[in-house]
Amino acid sequence: MNISRRQLIQSSSAAALLAGIGRQAWAQALDSTKVIAGFAPGGTADIVSRRVADKLHPGYAKSAVVENKTGAGGQIAVQFVKTAAPDGATVLLTPMSMLGIYPHTYKKLPYDPVADLTPVSAAAIFDYGFAVGPMVPASVKTVPDFLAWCKANPGQANFGSPAAGSSPHFIGALLGRAGNVDLRHVAFRGTQPAVLDMVGGQIAAVSGPTGEFTQHVAAGKCRLLSTSGPKRSRFTPNTPTLVEQGFKDMAFTEWFGFFLPAKAPQDVVQRLNAGIRGALASQDVIDGLAVSFLEPAPTSPAQLAAMLKADTELWGPLVKAVGFTPEG
Repeated sequence: MNISRRQLIQSSSAAALLAGIGRQAWAQALDSTKVIAGFAPGGTADIVSRRVADKLHPGYAKSAVVENKTGAGGQIAVQFVKTAAPDGATVLLTPMSMLGIYPHTYKKLPYDPVADLTPVSAAAIFDYGFAVGPMVPASVKTVPDFLAWCKANPGQANFGSPAAGSSPHFIGALLGRAGNVDLRHVAFRGTQPAVLDMVGGQIAAVSGPTGEFTQHVAAGKCRLLSTSGPKRSRFTPNTPTLVEQGFKDMAFTEWFGFFLPAKAPQDVVQRLNAGIRGALASQDVIDGLAVSFLEPAPTSPAQLAAMLKADTELWGPLVKAVGFTPEG
């Protein structure tokens, strides 16, 4: 996502909130809805899911719960929603990677991101961070420092990410390629399990959403070396971007988006879109997302579809450049 697209999303979210959900919407409200998140509890996907789900009742549904269906780097959740009834009772919250990057990396992806899902609204945008743990000496203060240390210590030259073939995975792979380092990748079921292994000294570094490192950085258990956005994040003003550290073509942000199964009725799509917009305009949701360094970014269904198309086209050449070959 480039700067102009970020501005487009923010201007779209600043537009007038759709009319409040009143008696008519309440009459149409579902008895219950499940928001499906593909990563472990406590991570950013889980946080976004729960913050929004808490606001989807009573207007969209009389009750709303979150289910974490982890596995296969987020694919299990997407596949589950793909096969659900298109009645609005099952909603997917996913990062872009599972829909925009995986088609370039998995020959037998069990879903078609366009044909099997109905875009509803983007949820939030965020930068990635690259952090190191206690395995890496305190003298390593920048990403170039880390790559130099990896060259000198090839047995410890590794990093974790929330999923093989995801944006954080490729950011780490691109860094290794730029530094001419064999930087080995370790895939986890979400960023938090990777971070826990890093702060425990099991792996050297982690590439993941910046907000996933917050509590561990504050506790002095890991060090955030960089962020991935086109400019410094307001959440981490003292952390330089990858571009600032000499990686001029590495400016990436990502989004979370809400989707329904294919063929969901348009009235359901619009009511869910209204519910998501209302949730993301709530000050307690805005404040809650900010704790995890997430910026609310509601869109129309058409805007989300356009974002997915643009990112799918962006990542194709990058995946090819890295030469990633998945195991499955």
